[in-house]
Amino acid sequence: MKTLLARLTLIVSLSVAPWAHAAWYEVSASSPILESQQAARVRALEAATFDAMRFAGADVGSLQQLKRFYSQVKAGYQFSGNAVREVQVLEEGTQGGNYVVNLRLDIYPSANACHKTLYKKGMVLTRFPIVSPQQAALGGIYQFGDDFSVLLNREIKQHAQSFVGRGIANVDVSPNAPRTVAMLAEDKDAQFVITGAITDLSATTDASGFGEAQNNRQLAVNVQAMDSESGEVIFQRRYRDVAQWPFERHSQVDTQTARFWQSPYGQMARRMSRNILLDLESSLSCRASKPEIVALKDNIAQINVGRINGVKQGDQLNLWHIASFTDDLGIVRTQRRKSGITLTVARVYESSAEAVVQPNNLSGSIQIGDIVTKGVN
Repeated sequence: MKTLLARLTLIVSLSVAPWAHAAWYEVSASSPILESQQAARVRALEAATFDAMRFAGADVGSLQQLKRFYSQVKAGYQFSGNAVREVQVLEEGTQGGNYVVNLRLDIYPSANACHKTLYKKGMVLTRFPIVSPQQAALGGIYQFGDDFSVLLNREIKQHAQSFVGRGIANVDVSPNAPRTVAMLAEDKDAQFVITGAITDLSATTDASGFGEAQNNRQLAVNVQAMDSESGEVIFQRRYRDVAQWPFERHSQVDTQTARFWQSPYGQMARRMSRNILLDLESSLSCRASKPEIVALKDNIAQINVGRINGVKQGDQLNLWHIASFTDDLGIVRTQRRKSGITLTVARVYESSAEAVVQPNNLSGSIQIGDIVTKGVN
């Protein structure tokens, strides 16, 4: 095969009719050959598809629907009901220990995708503890839970379409303490709080065959997302994978080095963090964003979303008042009531924006904490 770039490249071919809003994208990607060429091929196909979808503005969460088809070795793939209509494998082969693919993809991104019609939502992580620290004794990777949290946070910051990463908090939260969840979210300007735990780091020895025994190690992670307002768990999933542990049994492994993250085990952990992000995109991207009024002076309201959330000058916003009522069981409930007030974004900053209240004489009815939503119905 021709020599392909080991790093990912992206070339857009606008050879389709402009009114179709579709385009062909040519992408090269590679994946290291670890357990088999077949597994490396699948990972390279996934990586190329992800970058093409992200470049095209398609919903990357829908990639999860396509990945299972890539286990079939074919020269092309066709899909229906997805932003990716067709994938053509132009070239593929091994190069320097990597499996390299060159694809051409027909992508038709929807203009109504949630990440395009809603502002990005703040997301804060907590540190992932290791449930059984004794399992970290192999390699002495007692800090791996913190490192995995950093890995996932970086994945969100660099590749999320629907979220803005608000960092990692040194606070223990749980659905049993919704007030703590709300306080953390308020402090970080986050709509979702992501918690998790490393539940399995156990290792086994594969002595099959005539070669040297190989150590394999599990990685199991529980992840849940909580709504900042209610503390309710709105996403929960378990992830499990296994990969070769190539380090000496009695060596101390630094999990913050490139040597670790480029190893089969580190590569597997990176893939898992990508899968977590894709599942969060698929499950939470269409939940309404809830920017709040945080300051008000005359007829200028300041909201707690800005350029990084996708706010643009001239955006029209609806205003929702926060109210409460007592239900038949005597429980106080919160409700939102749409007002007749609209706001027009006049100035946009990195993490906030100023909007002009219309009509001007209704500014007095706005309260700090009222919600705004994008678009006028």
